[in-house]
Amino acid sequence: MMEQLEAVKKLEDIKPEYQNTPISLLLAYHNLGRPLDEYREAALLIGMCMDHRKRLRLPQNFAYILRSGGANLRYSEFKVSYAIAVGGVKALALIGHNQCGMVNLNSKREQFVQGLVENAGWEKQSGEDHFRHYAPMFEIGSEIEFVKSEAQRLRLRFPKIIVAPLLYRVEDNLLYFIQEE
Repeated sequence: MMEQLEAVKKLEDIKPEYQNTPISLLLAYHNLGRPLDEYREAALLIGMCMDHRKRLRLPQNFAYILRSGGANLRYSEFKVSYAIAVGGVKALALIGHNQCGMVNLNSKREQFVQGLVENAGWEKQSGEDHFRHYAPMFEIGSEIEFVKSEAQRLRLRFPKIIVAPLLYRVEDNLLYFIQEE
């Protein structure tokens, strides 16, 4: 996986296409410890996984943040449109992460169903039906490949918006560019 990632350890590591954009600010705040500026309105939309292990270092009011399993924004497109149309954001950081629970969902089927039975009071058959219906919608395969394909989809849908595919490594809590070539 690391061969598909590009580290950002200094300002010069930020790709030229993202220089002087909210994406470069995101990386400077989170990875490089830039002092937090003040914002009155959001400069960026961040789409990221709902996983509890990820926390970004950002100024107040800097970004809209949408969290969805696997950073999958397919079912949040109206919210993306709102941030662009009403919020005026011009850039979107799509942040997947390694060790994502949406990868290989079928391996978690029994745990999922049992958890609904024990924790939510569901009947086993209802949990199985629920998993069978929704798991295919939310399975992402590979974290990196999914983020790349979702970034491409969003670029086609919103051609004036800068979309940056990133990966958050839970081992070091840093953001990395995902190579797209």
